[in-house]
Amino acid sequence: MPQGDKSAYTDKQKRKAEHIEQGYEDRGVSHEEAERRAWATVNKDDGGGKKSGSGRGKHTDHPAAHNGGKASASRTAAQRSASAKKAAATRKRNQEQHAHH
Repeated sequence: MPQGDKSAYTDKQKRKAEHIEQGYEDRGVSHEEAERRAWATVNKDDGGGKKSGSGRGKHTDHPAAHNGGKASASRTAAQRSASAKKAAATRKRNQEQHAHH
């Protein structure tokens, strides 16, 4: 099976990847990068495509979906604010660069 072939995944995994991809795109990540991250997340959650047979596809009990929000929770308001300002500046700079082309 060639790399990038998603036929070995269950419908549920495909839906999950689609949903994750959409979330990244909503946050301004490019389509290609969003898709790459989405499948990486599904692989991390489920250990890859369909696994059938005895003792295969064991449940990991720590899906990536369940450990969100940790990064921001441990940071102070000032750190988050600094990050937000930096992000805004980056977006502005990127927009200006794109405008000149």
